[in-house]
Amino acid sequence: MEVNKIDGETRNLETDNINALAAAFPEVVADGKVDFEKLKLVLGEDIDDSEERYSFNWPGKRDAIKMATSRTTGTLRPDKANSKDWDTTENLFIEGDNLEVLRSLQNSYRGKVKMIYIDPPYNTGKDFVYKDDFKDNLRNYKENASLEGQSNPDTAGRYHTNWLNMMYPRLRLAKNLLKDDGVIFISIDDNEVHNLKKISDEIFGENNLLANFVWKSKPQGGNDNKLIVTEHEYILAYARNTSFTKLKGRGYDSSKYKDEDEYVSERGRYHLGKLDLSVLPYRPNLDYPVTCPDGTIIYPGGVSIDEWEARKSGNNNDHDWRWRWSQDRLNKALESKFVEFKQNNNNWTLYAKEYELVDNNCEPLDRSFKHRTIIDDVTSVNGTRDLLSIMQQRLFSYPKPISLIQKFVQSATNGDDIILDFFAGSASSAEAVMNLNAEDFGNRRFIMVQIPETTPEDSEAQKAGYKTISEISRMRIKLAGEKIKEDHKEAIAERETPLDVGFKAFTLDTTNFREWDTNTQDIEQSLLDALDTFKEGRNEEDALYEVLLKYGVDLAEPVEVLTLAGKQVYSLAGNYLLVCLEKEITLDTIEAMVALKPERVVCYDDGFADEDVKQNALETLKRAGVDDVRVV
Repeated sequence: MEVNKIDGETRNLETDNINALAAAFPEVVADGKVDFEKLKLVLGEDIDDSEERYSFNWPGKRDAIKMATSRTTGTLRPDKANSKDWDTTENLFIEGDNLEVLRSLQNSYRGKVKMIYIDPPYNTGKDFVYKDDFKDNLRNYKENASLEGQSNPDTAGRYHTNWLNMMYPRLRLAKNLLKDDGVIFISIDDNEVHNLKKISDEIFGENNLLANFVWKSKPQGGNDNKLIVTEHEYILAYARNTSFTKLKGRGYDSSKYKDEDEYVSERGRYHLGKLDLSVLPYRPNLDYPVTCPDGTIIYPGGVSIDEWEARKSGNNNDHDWRWRWSQDRLNKALESKFVEFKQNNNNWTLYAKEYELVDNNCEPLDRSFKHRTIIDDVTSVNGTRDLLSIMQQRLFSYPKPISLIQKFVQSATNGDDIILDFFAGSASSAEAVMNLNAEDFGNRRFIMVQIPETTPEDSEAQKAGYKTISEISRMRIKLAGEKIKEDHKEAIAERETPLDVGFKAFTLDTTNFREWDTNTQDIEQSLLDALDTFKEGRNEEDALYEVLLKYGVDLAEPVEVLTLAGKQVYSLAGNYLLVCLEKEITLDTIEAMVALKPERVVCYDDGFADEDVKQNALETLKRAGVDDVRVV
C-alpha cells in the first residue's frame, strides 16, 4: 500500500503553474520542465519579445515575483486564550505577517474565498510598510516581531518600490485563494492608486477590473494638500473571472410602494409614475392621442389638438413632450390593468402602475439597483464613530466604516461564503460580516489577518493597555459580537442556526516539527533534537493544526478528541479524517480506528511500536478500504 508523506512546506505554487500550463499545452511540458522554444511555437505570433514592449517594472520586481511562489515551513499555532467560542465558531483571526500567512493558507483555502477586502498602507510616508526578506522572510518576521519603526518615508530613494515590493506578492497569493466567482476590493488613495492599478491589472487581468470606486470619505475636505481640498479615496474592485462573477445591487426603496389594488397578492403594492415626459428626446411615434374613460382625448403634456398637430408637424424641441411607451405597449398595459387614469378639475393624467413584485409583463422583478462608482453616503467619520461606540476610546486612526465594507459584502457574497481581510487593522471587516449576517440571516465566515504592529508610544491605545494593533482587533471583534447580539436580539431568535460572533485565534510561527525546520544550523544539536518529535514548548495540539493546515483541511473544522486503545486520536467531520500523532501506536489502536470507518488516516511516521506493527497496520487499513493514508 502506497503511503504519502505530508510535505512540511506550504503548497508548491510553481508546480501548480506548470501543471496549469501542461493542461493547456501538454506538448510544452516534459518531466515537470517547460520547453520555452515549443511554447513559442505553440503561441505563434502572439509573442512580444521586443525591448520596447509595454511593461511595468521596478527595482526588486523579480524578487517580488519569487516571493509569491516561494514555499515556507511556517505554520499557524492555535491560541485558545485569545479566542472566543473556540468549539463552535467558524471564523478565524490570525496574528502574523500576512505574506507568510497567505502562504500558509494556500493548501486549505485555495479557491475557497468568495470576497477579499483590504485596506493596506497608503504609503503616505508615515504609515507602516513591512520590509520582507526574500531569503528567509519567516525568520525575518520572528526576529523583528515588535515591528517598530517600519515606516516608509518619502525621502527614501525606493519610496514607491518598497511599497510595490510589499504589495505585489501578497496580491498574487490572494488571487489564488479566490473562488472562480470571487471578488477583491482594495482601498487606496492618490499616493499609490496609479501603481496599484498597474500591478492589479497584471495580477488579475485588465479585463477583470470591475470598477474604480470613488469614495467621498471627507465631505469637508482634508488639510493634507496645500493647493487642493482632497475629499475622496478610491476602492479598486477586481473579479477573479468576470465570466463567473455576479454582484447583487443595493436594495430598492420599498417605502414608495404604498398603493394596493385587487392584484396585490400576486403583484405586490404599487406606485404611480407619469407616462408623459418632456426630459427625453422627442420621437413622433411616441406622440399620439389617448382616449380616457369618459371619451376625452388627451395628448402628451396636456396640450390642445392644435398644439399637438403643430408639434407633430415639426414645430417641436429636441426634448419635447411625448409618451414613455409605444402605442402597442400602452394597449397591452391597458388590457392587463398596468395603467391608471386620474382626473383633476376635468383634466386627465395617465400614469403607469409600477408594481413591487412584477414588471408590466407580469414577469418576476428584481428591484435592486446596480452600485454606482461614486460612494457618497458614508464618510470616514462614520468609521471613527463605529469604533468609538464599541471600544469607548479613540484607539485607532481612520478605521473604515462598517457600512462601507458591508456594501461590498452584501453585493458579492451569500450564505456561508468566506470573506478575507489580510490587513485587518481594527477589524471593521469582521464586524461588517457579523452585522450583515444578523440582518439577513446569513452564515458568512471571516478570516482576519493582522501583523502584531506595536501601538505608538504614548498613544491612547498604549495607555489603555493595548500593546499591538492585533490586540485591538481581537477585542473589537469580541465586543462588537456582543453588541450585535443585543441589537438584533429578535431577529437572532428567529434564526435556524446560531449567529456566529466568535473566532478561533491563531499565531504565525515556525514549524512545530523538528525534522521540518530548515533553519537548524547546528548539526550536532539537530541530531540530539531528532530524538524529540516536537520543538520545545510545542504540544500535540500545535502539531495537529499544522498537519491539518498542510494536509489542506479547513481550520474551522470541529475537532473531536477520542481515546482508542489507550492512544489519543483526533476525529474530524464525523470520523471522515482520523489523526493520531502518538508514539508506540499498536495494532489495537489501528483496529479501533478502522471500526470508525474513516476515509482518511494520518499518523506519525515513527509512531508505530515497530516496523512489523507498521506494515500490519497499513494492511489493516487497506483491507478496510482506507486508501488515503498519510504520515508525518
